[in-house]
Amino acid sequence: MSSAEILSGHNIRPSLMRVMIYDFLKENRTHPTVDDIYTALHPAVPTLSKTTVYNTVRLFCKAGLTKMVTIEEQQARFDGCTELHGHFICSECGKVFDFDTDMPKVAGLEDFEIATHDVYCSGVCKNCLN
Repeated sequence: MSSAEILSGHNIRPSLMRVMIYDFLKENRTHPTVDDIYTALHPAVPTLSKTTVYNTVRLFCKAGLTKMVTIEEQQARFDGCTELHGHFICSECGKVFDFDTDMPKVAGLEDFEIATHDVYCSGVCKNCLN
């Protein structure tokens, strides 16, 4: 299914910029920031603004197409993979890595409805340790 079809299926008008931003998120599993997305796409689309990127990724989050990763206090990153997984941030290089995880047992919330589940770890990645 094309990105335009996926966006349309979520009631999002598939403009050129929205398709490009969605494609970037799906193809670049780097957990980019708004600035990262803007910097990567601006040369191809000089009329692109950071505001457009920000509003677009927020729209995608609201539709469930992307997920905001707030592993750092000052910076939101965006993840094109919405399946359950955890994130590890390296305190040396700043890269964010995905890892597989299951929903942990949570005692005391039996009568609650859990809307989101995030697992974040931090430390030093294997590349920086070498």
